[in-house]
Amino acid sequence: MLPSRFCWLPNPLLETITRRSYAQKPVSPRYFSISCSRRATISLDALDASKGSRERIIILGSGWAGYVLSQRLSARYQTLVVSPRSHFVFTPLLNSTAVGTLEFRTALEPVRSRRKPNVEFVQGWADDVDLGRKILTIEENVIDQRQGKAVTGDKYEEETAGQAHAERLGKRKEGKRFDVGYDKLIVTAYAQSANGDTDFEICVETFGTPGVKENAYFMKDVGDARRIRTRVLECFEIANLPTTSDELREQLLRFAIIGGGPTGMEFAAELADLVHDDLSGLYPDLVSKVSIVVRDVAPQVLSMFDEKLSKYAMETFRREGVEVRTSNHVEELRHGLPAKGIGSNGLEDVADPQGCYTLKTKEDGEIGVGMCVWSTGNMMNPFVQKALDKTRGFPSASAVITDGRPPSENESGHWLIEKHPKTGAIIVDDRLQVQLRSVSVLSKDGDGKTMPASSATLKDVFALGDNATIRDAPLPATAQTASQQALWLAKRLNKGDLEQQHFTFRNLGIMTYLGNSKGLVQTEGVFGDISGRMAWLVWRGAYLTMSVSWRNKILIPTYWFLNWAVGRDITRF
Repeated sequence: MLPSRFCWLPNPLLETITRRSYAQKPVSPRYFSISCSRRATISLDALDASKGSRERIIILGSGWAGYVLSQRLSARYQTLVVSPRSHFVFTPLLNSTAVGTLEFRTALEPVRSRRKPNVEFVQGWADDVDLGRKILTIEENVIDQRQGKAVTGDKYEEETAGQAHAERLGKRKEGKRFDVGYDKLIVTAYAQSANGDTDFEICVETFGTPGVKENAYFMKDVGDARRIRTRVLECFEIANLPTTSDELREQLLRFAIIGGGPTGMEFAAELADLVHDDLSGLYPDLVSKVSIVVRDVAPQVLSMFDEKLSKYAMETFRREGVEVRTSNHVEELRHGLPAKGIGSNGLEDVADPQGCYTLKTKEDGEIGVGMCVWSTGNMMNPFVQKALDKTRGFPSASAVITDGRPPSENESGHWLIEKHPKTGAIIVDDRLQVQLRSVSVLSKDGDGKTMPASSATLKDVFALGDNATIRDAPLPATAQTASQQALWLAKRLNKGDLEQQHFTFRNLGIMTYLGNSKGLVQTEGVFGDISGRMAWLVWRGAYLTMSVSWRNKILIPTYWFLNWAVGRDITRF
């Protein structure tokens, strides 16, 4: 037997070592996928073999709910995570990585981990599910150049014509599909691309605004943060060129942020810090021309905070040079400069005039901007929208009737997963179990009456996070909610007392960063409302505590100290 210390080696190398050392007794590759507990299984047979007598729990998504749940489930279950990305993104730190306060690695945690050898991972999309047979259909998705980005357009629209042609000729447009059985299914994936493609689990709602999905910058994954950092520094470099006109320079240094929630406001604050603390010394002649404007369609930004804290936030942003415009309606975002105000040289002021954008609003008309960051709500996941929206027979193997007639007396024989009529989120009970309802049909008596629908509960299918809502008890669509649901469900499954417990949400408060080492914290507990530098310290301490791995718990304060001592990293790569 090969010593266990070699288990970390790649599988082909293990086979070579085995053949040379034990030529008379060749060892099957399957041996390594089972015996080396820290290695991934390499086939469905190996996955089934490693399962043994344990129940298999499939988790769809590697966001807050999915990742936290996978890390807390005990080894009594075989945990299989299915997600188009192989990492978890600590989203509250993305704004800091976008301006160089932190490095990108500090906002990431791998799904595969030496700390959790019982967690298996498949990089792909959930394509369909058979609730009766308890089988999930998965489409593979490993080779994709858009990994780490909130892609909102066509699969090939970010590639050149030659790259797209080669992709279409040399590779499959769709990945192969395969089936995996489950004992329990937990749906945590929560967003779809703006045009309905089933590409990524995280994306934004563009509200059908023309040009947004093609030209806006988003803040949903580490690839988006890298793209924003590059663009900010690019705008300063182009503006610093002697060949750039004053008119074009002003437009390059005008940054628009759409969305007045915590994410949009925090990015505005981080960008203002970058400009005042670091770029002011490197580009002293350009700082006075920088304009940071936050636009929101609502009459008030940070509306989740009370009036006193909101007023403090507005005053802080005003002092930091961040302009906030409310009741502002965006109509279009396109490549290129506005039709007027581009100087005598027209579009020849810069080698690539399409590096700038034109933002059109109902109130201000066309405005030239160097970058537009779109920070609004999420769309529902296509798996939730489509695959879980089909009519199907009653899944007697995993569902029980909670109200109405039994399945044998149901006239239509069709059942649907209940959805919220406005958001499309899955309706769950206070144990986070998915709810079913029968399709209403006309009475056979011919009296024109509609037979009342029956209700049922799927005992082995759960939904958490943004894609789910508890009946009659809606919760805020935040990371705090998703994390609490995941921790509660993991604890209940580990203890085996799900039927005796009910989920209750504990509001731990909300917080945001305002720039210049100031913040807001609003809680219902002993601390109450905090603003200023103390709130900033609480904000940093909370996110440092919430970081998962010890690696990031060490790296994050290290980068904070380095930035304080020597400044941010403004490398453009």
